[in-house]
Amino acid sequence: MLTFLHAADLHLDSPFRALSPERAAERREEQRRLLSRLAGTAQEAGADLIFLSGDLFDSRRARPETLQALYQALEELEAEVFLAPGNHDPWSAASPYGKLTWPDHVHIFSTPETQRVELPHLGAVVYGSAFTALYRMDGPLEGFRADDPGLVKFGCFHGDPSNAHSRYGPITTNQIAASGLDYLALGHIHTASGLKKAGPTWYAWPGCPEGRGFDETGDKGVYLGWAEEGRVELDFVPLATRRYLTPELDITGKDPETALRDFIAGNSPQDILRILLVGERDPENEPNLMALTGLASTYFYSASVRDGTSLSRTLWERAGEDTLTGLFLRTMRRRLEEADDDEKPGLERAVRFGLAALEGREEPQ
Repeated sequence: MLTFLHAADLHLDSPFRALSPERAAERREEQRRLLSRLAGTAQEAGADLIFLSGDLFDSRRARPETLQALYQALEELEAEVFLAPGNHDPWSAASPYGKLTWPDHVHIFSTPETQRVELPHLGAVVYGSAFTALYRMDGPLEGFRADDPGLVKFGCFHGDPSNAHSRYGPITTNQIAASGLDYLALGHIHTASGLKKAGPTWYAWPGCPEGRGFDETGDKGVYLGWAEEGRVELDFVPLATRRYLTPELDITGKDPETALRDFIAGNSPQDILRILLVGERDPENEPNLMALTGLASTYFYSASVRDGTSLSRTLWERAGEDTLTGLFLRTMRRRLEEADDDEKPGLERAVRFGLAALEGREEPQ
């Protein structure tokens, strides 16, 4: 069986606009270091082929230090490397793909038309194509079929299998099934697919190997695979330096700070978190979001704390009091019952501020 590594959507030199300039620069450097981990994974596995299925760069330009890191990582590999430029980094003579002289074992597809590279020493053939503009309305596999008896047939394409009318190289399951390929290495979608099959063809997309925001959460990495004619196996290999996570923290019946400290103790400090408080909050011990965010930020690489809690049910028991507080709560409860869902968070916040004012307490944060 042939061993291969499949990666896509590295988006090197991403701006990381949600972070400070200093942290953004650190994250770009971590992306560059990812290249050496990717190469090390391939070398350790004895990979015969490496597929980089598009959007290797975040744009048509690349920083000199990024190109140097990429070239060095690829130069040291013994595997045959295939790159299929995507919609973020389309091929042109002026692109990083077209300007540099790459090692002989690095094959860069450069046309929208499917290109073929036969590898007699591996008993394999690889097909692929390139975006040459930011959009591609035609399907990369439209009308394509590999006919190479006796060879293991691979495809390396950037395209969108989620939408038959996509502007980013639509690919359908019928086209995959008719392709004649043994394994189709796709890129474009940033969440790993797992191993899929259409007709006799196995296919997958690995997602991005390093998350860049809270729309790219959880473990990120690459696929390590083994293939022969008609048979493919695939393992996911996490490679991300940091994960973006959106955990929920239930503070029902708990002191918010204590609950957060307990949560911190069981999690990894290198991650980037957006923590959502859930459950019922105690109006006598309101979560101070500013203080909680400060506490989380001293431990995690970056963190924020948001409030998604609801008012404690015991609070509404006071609505029966013959007091100004009781009158206020009865009025607000009626408004909440009649409110649309998108209005309720604001009304609950008004209840919290109103109670604090009535009882002479500090305003909630």
